[in-house]
Amino acid sequence: MTTGATVWLTGLPSAGKTTIAYELAGRLRQEGHRVEVLDGDEIREFLSAGLGFSRADRHTNVQRVGFLAELLARNGVKALVPVIAPYADSREAVRGRHQAGGTPYLEVHVATPVEVCSVRDVKGLYAKQAAGEISGLTGVDDPYEEPESPDLRIESHTQTVQESAAALHALLTERGLA
Repeated sequence: MTTGATVWLTGLPSAGKTTIAYELAGRLRQEGHRVEVLDGDEIREFLSAGLGFSRADRHTNVQRVGFLAELLARNGVKALVPVIAPYADSREAVRGRHQAGGTPYLEVHVATPVEVCSVRDVKGLYAKQAAGEISGLTGVDDPYEEPESPDLRIESHTQTVQESAAALHALLTERGLA
């Protein structure tokens, strides 16, 4: 059985987390790995429906995703998790659950500056926030606590999606997970 692992990609909205995760997933599948991408938007729709964006609700969402990721990883799946997870204590709780179960866990910071993210604005969130239509946008008017020592920091604004996914694949290989 192949070794499972959770790869959590944290970063601001429109940083490139999901795009990198899907690029890596394709490569891993070609190599014969079992892979699932736990997309934050899909999780919110199906697993965390009814949760808002308060600190408590964000923590609950991250813990639910972390539980699912650990369950998959423990069963030989590479769980790629492109979820903002803005609070360090929430991410640490997920890491702790993985460590307690002996399940490999990697934290990847997709460190794209807010100025770049707001130009990309994949979902139009930055425009809505600027227009006063929404508030609580992570990294703008709601906190984002950057990881202090991630397993990998990706500067997605200085390299291609393929280069970002390759850097992450190299880390997985180095750790004996790919």
